[in-house]
Amino acid sequence: MSDLTRTDTATFIEPISEEPRMPGHEGEMERKPEWQPRYPGSNRMKGKVAIVTGADSGIGRATAVLFAREGAKVAIAYLSEDDDAAKTKELCEAEGAEAFTFAGDLGDKAVADDLVAKTIDRFGQVDCLIQIAGEQHPDKDVTDITPEQLQRTFQSNIYSMFYMVQAARPHLKRGSTIVNCTSITMYEGQPILLDYSSTKGAITAFTRSLSQNLMDDGIRVNGVAPGPIWTPLNPFGGQPKDKIDDFGKGSPMGRPGQPNEVAPSFLFLACDDSSYMSGQVLHPNGGSVVGG
Repeated sequence: MSDLTRTDTATFIEPISEEPRMPGHEGEMERKPEWQPRYPGSNRMKGKVAIVTGADSGIGRATAVLFAREGAKVAIAYLSEDDDAAKTKELCEAEGAEAFTFAGDLGDKAVADDLVAKTIDRFGQVDCLIQIAGEQHPDKDVTDITPEQLQRTFQSNIYSMFYMVQAARPHLKRGSTIVNCTSITMYEGQPILLDYSSTKGAITAFTRSLSQNLMDDGIRVNGVAPGPIWTPLNPFGGQPKDKIDDFGKGSPMGRPGQPNEVAPSFLFLACDDSSYMSGQVLHPNGGSVVGG
């Protein structure tokens, strides 16, 4: 029996075939997400090195470019969309920043270790770990969630965060920051994203617990919980096809958010503007009032 069916013995699950086009090419989207920073930079990340996962497109691209504008050197981590990642690198360099791309599945601990090692080799330090990469697979019935999908979703969304923190920890120093991407689904639930929503609950708990674990060492850990944001993940399999036209219209603002409406939350939590915050979660979600 292969590891793809024996999830009790498998330590790594390859990408599953339910949504084979994920994570999707931003360049192929007819209606492009808005990644552009809205304001001039003010050197809030000058001298910092940031690893941004999921940085090829969507929220990750908007965050990487915003960090570049603010003076950071950026490691652009992504799964497989080479064209999108190359574009993000080009955009970061246009802001005057140094950047490099790294392709790999961070649900594999060895890959996470390699990303951090290459960042240290290239830039000599890691100051900010921005964890945005993730995946989702819609299912209407809980019995439709296969063991492979369940492990794969947890592997990509939360195991990867543990692996990245473990790899980066020896290099983080007082003043370093970690910002994890959770989701409104953690607070409100989502009936067709049961496994995804569960990982986001785990991410929030991880964020709060890690903040306490690292507090005495002067390392702050916070989270961002976006609502419905227009990224490649949604039209390329993260949402049912018949839901795409109405995506985000159920938010109080009546529309989906854009990546450049989320990236400033990551910047705020990564820089010294939020120096009195740790273990907290910001909610760029279109006006939904959620607890915690």
